[in-house]
Amino acid sequence: MRANCPPPTTATTGPMGVQRNGGYPRLVTSSPSAAPNETPRAVPMWRDRARLWAWFSEMMRFGTVGLIAFVVDTGLFNLLRFGPGELLGHKPLTAKVVSVTVAVLVAWLGNRYWTFAAKRSRETAAARSRELMQFALVNVAGMAIGVGCLAVSHYLLGFTSPLADNISANGVGLVLGTIFRYLAYRYWVFTSVTDADAEQADIPAAARAPQADLPR
Repeated sequence: MRANCPPPTTATTGPMGVQRNGGYPRLVTSSPSAAPNETPRAVPMWRDRARLWAWFSEMMRFGTVGLIAFVVDTGLFNLLRFGPGELLGHKPLTAKVVSVTVAVLVAWLGNRYWTFAAKRSRETAAARSRELMQFALVNVAGMAIGVGCLAVSHYLLGFTSPLADNISANGVGLVLGTIFRYLAYRYWVFTSVTDADAEQADIPAAARAPQADLPR
């Protein structure tokens, strides 16, 4: 006579996520309330100390180069007009053009090889010429911002005092022009174009196919 034994009613969990109920294996499904693995969120720059310090260092280098270029501009202008020999004593406009040109070259070299050294274009004559031309255009636009602020303040708003002219041109205009120059240098002039990138861009798309796609 066979013993009357009821089947086990308590569920036990075996290895590999298999639940055994009454001796028969049954797959265990995850609860719908269990939260899936979340992808890590991007850390804001102001919380990332390394990125924040890199940005701060870049801003300090940019300001230092700008200060040196300003000293070169004003110093060379006064030297040409009032220095020994007064080479351009009676030609203030010519003296200013020469001083600004030299200051722009100094600023370009300082930003290219120091401020944005890791993002400068490839070392070719064409790339350097393009970069210098863009740099000059940005400086012309930055100067136009300062002149525009002075024009609006002096002629449109009617603030004609020396203090108002200095605030509009050397205050508001200088700040806005500096912000414009920095953003233009960072995102348009110095764009990390290397020789490898240029060569890759010149290669046809079919030739740039990965090795795994090539017939064997």
